[in-house]
Amino acid sequence: MPPRSESEAERLRRIAILNARLPRKRAIAQGLLRNPAGQVLLCELSYKREWDLPGGVVDPGESPASCVEREVQEELGIEVHAGRLLAVNWLPPWRGWDDALLHLFDLGVHDAGELDPALFLRREITGAHWRTIADAAAHVAPYTARMLEVAADAEHTQYLENSDPVVPR
Repeated sequence: MPPRSESEAERLRRIAILNARLPRKRAIAQGLLRNPAGQVLLCELSYKREWDLPGGVVDPGESPASCVEREVQEELGIEVHAGRLLAVNWLPPWRGWDDALLHLFDLGVHDAGELDPALFLRREITGAHWRTIADAAAHVAPYTARMLEVAADAEHTQYLENSDPVVPR
Protein backbone atom coordinates (compact mmCIF):
# COMPACT_ATOMS: atom_id res chain seq x y z
CA MET A 1 0.00 0.00 0.00
CA PRO A 2 1.42 3.44 -0.91
CA PRO A 3 2.26 5.81 2.00
CA ARG A 4 -0.66 7.90 3.17
CA SER A 5 -0.47 11.53 2.24
CA GLU A 6 -0.56 13.67 5.36
CA SER A 7 -1.13 17.41 5.55
CA GLU A 8 1.37 19.60 7.37
CA ALA A 9 -1.24 20.37 10.03
CA GLU A 10 -1.83 16.62 10.62
CA ARG A 11 1.90 15.99 10.81
CA LEU A 12 2.40 18.78 13.37
CA ARG A 13 -0.59 17.56 15.42
CA ARG A 14 0.88 14.02 15.51
CA ILE A 15 4.28 15.36 16.57
CA ALA A 16 2.64 17.46 19.32
CA ILE A 17 0.97 14.31 20.70
CA LEU A 18 4.28 12.44 20.68
CA ASN A 19 6.11 15.37 22.29
CA ALA A 20 3.51 15.46 25.07
CA ARG A 21 3.93 11.72 25.77
CA LEU A 22 7.66 11.20 25.33
CA PRO A 23 9.93 11.66 28.35
CA ARG A 24 11.86 14.86 28.71
CA LYS A 25 15.32 14.86 30.19
CA ARG A 26 16.82 17.89 31.85
CA ALA A 27 20.00 19.12 30.16
CA ILE A 28 22.73 20.91 32.07
CA ALA A 29 25.69 22.77 30.57
CA GLN A 30 28.75 23.50 32.67
CA GLY A 31 32.19 24.76 31.89
CA LEU A 32 35.72 24.11 33.00
CA LEU A 33 37.34 27.54 33.25
CA ARG A 34 40.99 27.65 34.34
CA ASN A 35 43.27 30.43 35.47
CA PRO A 36 46.90 30.69 34.27
CA ALA A 37 48.01 28.58 37.29
CA GLY A 38 45.78 25.72 36.08
CA GLN A 39 43.21 26.04 38.86
CA VAL A 40 39.52 25.61 38.00
CA LEU A 41 36.73 28.02 38.84
CA LEU A 42 34.13 26.81 41.34
CA CYS A 43 31.01 28.76 42.23
CA GLU A 44 29.40 29.02 45.64
CA LEU A 45 25.67 28.83 44.96
CA SER A 46 22.82 30.26 47.02
CA TYR A 47 20.67 27.16 46.53
CA LYS A 48 23.17 24.29 47.07
CA ARG A 49 25.46 23.22 49.88
CA GLU A 50 28.21 22.16 47.49
CA TRP A 51 30.16 24.44 45.21
CA ASP A 52 29.76 23.73 41.51
CA LEU A 53 31.22 24.45 38.12
CA PRO A 54 29.85 27.52 36.33
CA GLY A 55 26.85 26.87 34.11
CA GLY A 56 23.22 25.91 34.46
CA VAL A 57 20.12 24.34 33.01
CA VAL A 58 19.68 24.49 29.25
CA ASP A 59 16.55 26.43 28.26
CA PRO A 60 14.07 24.94 25.75
CA GLY A 61 15.37 25.52 22.23
CA GLU A 62 18.84 26.49 23.48
CA SER A 63 22.00 24.53 22.69
CA PRO A 64 24.19 23.38 25.60
CA ALA A 65 27.14 25.43 24.26
CA SER A 66 25.02 28.60 24.07
CA CYS A 67 23.67 27.87 27.54
CA VAL A 68 27.05 27.72 29.26
CA GLU A 69 28.17 30.93 27.55
CA ARG A 70 24.94 32.69 28.59
CA GLU A 71 25.01 31.38 32.16
CA VAL A 72 28.63 32.44 32.77
CA GLN A 73 27.90 35.91 31.37
CA GLU A 74 24.72 36.32 33.43
CA GLU A 75 25.99 34.86 36.68
CA LEU A 76 29.68 35.87 36.76
CA GLY A 77 29.79 38.83 34.37
CA ILE A 78 32.50 37.39 32.12
CA GLU A 79 32.39 36.47 28.46
CA VAL A 80 33.50 32.96 27.56
CA HIS A 81 33.29 30.77 24.49
CA ALA A 82 32.40 27.11 24.74
CA GLY A 83 35.31 25.13 23.44
CA ARG A 84 35.77 21.39 23.16
CA LEU A 85 33.13 19.14 24.70
CA LEU A 86 35.00 17.39 27.51
CA ALA A 87 32.26 15.05 28.70
CA VAL A 88 28.62 14.07 28.55
CA ASN A 89 27.63 12.79 31.97
CA TRP A 90 24.33 11.06 32.70
CA LEU A 91 23.37 11.87 36.27
CA PRO A 92 20.88 9.65 38.11
CA PRO A 93 18.24 11.22 40.38
CA TRP A 94 19.97 12.97 43.29
CA ARG A 95 18.64 14.86 46.32
CA GLY A 96 15.20 15.35 44.81
CA TRP A 97 16.40 16.21 41.30
CA ASP A 98 15.37 14.03 38.36
CA ASP A 99 18.05 12.47 36.20
CA ALA A 100 19.83 14.71 33.72
CA LEU A 101 22.45 14.91 30.99
CA LEU A 102 25.34 17.20 31.87
CA HIS A 103 27.47 18.63 29.04
CA LEU A 104 30.91 19.75 30.24
CA PHE A 105 32.74 22.22 27.98
CA ASP A 106 36.27 23.57 28.05
CA LEU A 107 36.00 27.33 28.59
CA GLY A 108 39.71 28.02 28.25
CA VAL A 109 41.86 30.20 30.48
CA HIS A 110 40.60 33.32 32.25
CA ASP A 111 43.62 35.58 32.46
CA ALA A 112 41.92 38.92 33.04
CA GLY A 113 42.81 38.91 36.75
CA GLU A 114 40.41 38.46 39.62
CA LEU A 115 36.70 38.05 39.13
CA ASP A 116 34.58 41.04 40.13
CA PRO A 117 32.01 40.02 42.78
CA ALA A 118 30.04 43.18 41.95
CA LEU A 119 29.14 41.52 38.63
CA PHE A 120 27.86 38.28 40.20
CA LEU A 121 24.16 37.46 39.96
CA ARG A 122 23.69 37.54 43.74
CA ARG A 123 20.46 35.54 43.81
CA GLU A 124 22.51 32.58 42.53
CA ILE A 125 26.24 33.18 43.05
CA THR A 126 27.52 34.01 46.54
CA GLY A 127 31.19 33.48 45.74
CA ALA A 128 33.66 32.18 43.18
CA HIS A 129 36.91 30.40 43.99
CA TRP A 130 39.92 29.12 42.05
CA ARG A 131 40.93 25.64 43.24
CA THR A 132 43.10 22.81 42.03
CA ILE A 133 41.22 19.77 40.80
CA ALA A 134 42.60 17.82 43.76
CA ASP A 135 41.26 20.44 46.20
CA ALA A 136 37.89 20.68 44.43
CA ALA A 137 36.76 17.38 45.96
CA ALA A 138 36.55 19.04 49.40
CA HIS A 139 33.99 21.54 48.10
CA VAL A 140 31.91 19.95 45.33
CA ALA A 141 29.41 17.08 45.12
CA PRO A 142 31.03 13.64 44.77
CA TYR A 143 29.85 13.27 41.16
CA THR A 144 31.47 16.60 40.22
CA ALA A 145 34.78 15.62 41.83
CA ARG A 146 34.80 12.31 39.92
CA MET A 147 33.83 14.01 36.66
CA LEU A 148 36.70 16.49 37.03
CA GLU A 149 39.20 13.71 37.72
CA VAL A 150 38.10 11.79 34.63
CA ALA A 151 37.38 14.53 32.11
CA ALA A 152 39.56 17.56 32.90
CA ASP A 153 42.67 16.32 31.12
CA ALA A 154 41.20 13.59 28.92
CA GLU A 155 42.39 13.55 25.34
CA HIS A 156 38.92 12.75 23.96
CA THR A 157 35.35 13.54 24.91
CA GLN A 158 34.24 11.22 27.70
CA TYR A 159 30.86 9.55 28.05
CA LEU A 160 30.13 9.09 31.74
CA GLU A 161 27.31 7.64 33.80
CA ASN A 162 27.18 9.11 37.30
CA SER A 163 30.69 10.42 36.54
CA ASP A 164 32.10 6.95 35.89
CA PRO A 165 33.54 6.18 32.45
CA VAL A 166 31.45 3.76 30.44
CA VAL A 167 33.56 1.03 28.90
CA PRO A 168 32.40 0.22 25.36
CA ARG A 169 31.00 -3.29 25.03
